[in-house]
Amino acid sequence: MDKYTRMLSALKSASSMERFSRLYGRREGELARQLTRYTELVKRHEDIFHANDKPLFLISAPGRTEILGNHTDHNNGRVMAAAINLDTLAAVTPREDMLVHIQSAGFPTLDLDFSCLDIQEDEKGTSAALVKGVARRMKDLGFSIGGFDAAITSDVLGGSGLSSSAAYEVLICAVLDRLYNGSRMDPAERAKISQYAENVYFGKPSGLMDQMASSVGGLVYIDFKNLPGDADIHPLNLDLSKHGYDLVVVNTKGSHDDLTDEYAAIRTEMNDVAAFFGEKVLRRVRPDEFMLHIGEIRQKCSDRACLRAAHFFNENERVKQLEKAVRNEDIPSFLRLVNASGESSRTLLQNIHVPGVSQPVSLALMMAQEVLRDKGALRVHGGGFAGTTLNVVPHDRLDTFVRSMESVFGTGCCYVLSIRPEGAVCVFEEK
Repeated sequence: MDKYTRMLSALKSASSMERFSRLYGRREGELARQLTRYTELVKRHEDIFHANDKPLFLISAPGRTEILGNHTDHNNGRVMAAAINLDTLAAVTPREDMLVHIQSAGFPTLDLDFSCLDIQEDEKGTSAALVKGVARRMKDLGFSIGGFDAAITSDVLGGSGLSSSAAYEVLICAVLDRLYNGSRMDPAERAKISQYAENVYFGKPSGLMDQMASSVGGLVYIDFKNLPGDADIHPLNLDLSKHGYDLVVVNTKGSHDDLTDEYAAIRTEMNDVAAFFGEKVLRRVRPDEFMLHIGEIRQKCSDRACLRAAHFFNENERVKQLEKAVRNEDIPSFLRLVNASGESSRTLLQNIHVPGVSQPVSLALMMAQEVLRDKGALRVHGGGFAGTTLNVVPHDRLDTFVRSMESVFGTGCCYVLSIRPEGAVCVFEEK
């Protein structure tokens, strides 16, 4: 029996079903869906690469949802985030050279040579940049790298606001770690390497929350105060379902095209306020000092920069309060803080819509408010402007909520999520 056949047989075992349950939950039909998904991926790897003489690994990295901490991570703030039951999954085998072949479902095969890892301007904004950036940073930090053949599938759809790019970066890092370093990398280190790839090679000035949530897994409170040193990470537990709520992300399917400058301006304006005090990030600035000098700051920076800085200080404190609420299973406080975050993003951070263009996020929030009527919580999710919303929906309003959103944003726009207890991981292997 060859390796592919043994892996396909192992996927049907009772222990594999338990593994699927842990990673993806037990919603009706989910185990069958994952078995089909994994089976098809293994067969696709066999059809493309025919690598029966090599060890075969199935490696997964989850998407993430941002619970609280909207645009705080890039200024060394606090966040609360969670890995989710949607992931980017690879069937991968090592090579004896430095060549890399990645076949992602629905895309042309990506062919790279790790012998040259220099930044190429024409690769910025592409998957090639992310892969090379991860490899470059791992090599610079003393980790081993090498070639590999991978077939990849993902249900963390691009543009879904669930951080498909972070899942992809973290997955590539986990692949190289498992194949060439014996999975010895610390999850926080993996996240930093992935952020480096996105910032330096891909060209997007992202914070670290997305990569950290995907890499670490579970529900986590993260304090980035000491960056570029170690982040302070505290795993938490919260079963919203037990309290009668579902976590729902709504993908408005608004286009992110040409919005990079809008995202970058948030970080730039916060950094401008920090620079007024001779600091690089707002976390190094005292809120009372900010308020004392706000008249001078608005003259040197702008009114909007002041508002965004105020959002940072308030949001940073809200995350701290939310950690306490989660530990105490204080659901009323949980809902109040999530709603307060949403209002702050709308009025202070101003990342709900871009003046003069379509306003899908604003529309989704208005509709959620009509359905929930103060019985749950709602806020912009992630970067904002044209992406997704986060909603805490009572069980008895879930069907009505989904129907309402789908009537405007289309079938499948709602992701009813569960929190995945593990981050990037080798799920199965056949040596």
